[in-house]
Amino acid sequence: MFTGIVEELGSIVGRTDGEDSTVLAVRGPLVTSDARHGDSISVNGVCLTVIDNVDGVFTADVMGETLRRSSLGALDEGSPVNLERAAALGSRLGGHLVQGHVDGVTTIVGRRPEKDWEVVIFALPGELSRYVVEKGSITVDGVSLTVMAVDDDTFSVGLIPTTSKLTVLGEKNIGDPVNLEVDVIAKYVEKMLGDRHVR
Repeated sequence: MFTGIVEELGSIVGRTDGEDSTVLAVRGPLVTSDARHGDSISVNGVCLTVIDNVDGVFTADVMGETLRRSSLGALDEGSPVNLERAAALGSRLGGHLVQGHVDGVTTIVGRRPEKDWEVVIFALPGELSRYVVEKGSITVDGVSLTVMAVDDDTFSVGLIPTTSKLTVLGEKNIGDPVNLEVDVIAKYVEKMLGDRHVR
């Protein structure tokens, strides 16, 4: 589990593509400072397992299923990435409960600067719209954010300068892909209510 509080802006320093998988090499001196084989690190909101960790660079296998369901397949050498280590029991939950399991990929459709912050607007995939509510939590490229507004086909969030500076969201342009993870609690509530109606 993660909290959606990005610890470090890292970068892709290598990728080796297989037939239906990829090995990514990711530079992140902070998140690798105590990383061991088998540990989990979120890369743009995708939970990856550390294979190796040498001199501030960790490698991770990314299977075809993950490449198809996330934006990791679009990453190349030099791409910046949001990094977060798995949450430790007893630590503060600064964002919200994040699994690192991407529910969908969408794109930025608008950016609107305000005096001291910025509004970013995203296309809202129809299959995820029931989980996205005003003032609810959503994870975008691994960043825990609060939904400012939502309509039939878009939702918007506000980025403070710190978030823009310290995450990839500050560098993304209109049309760029982002990973979405909706609030897992909403999915469990839906499942339990659905099961109850069936009986």
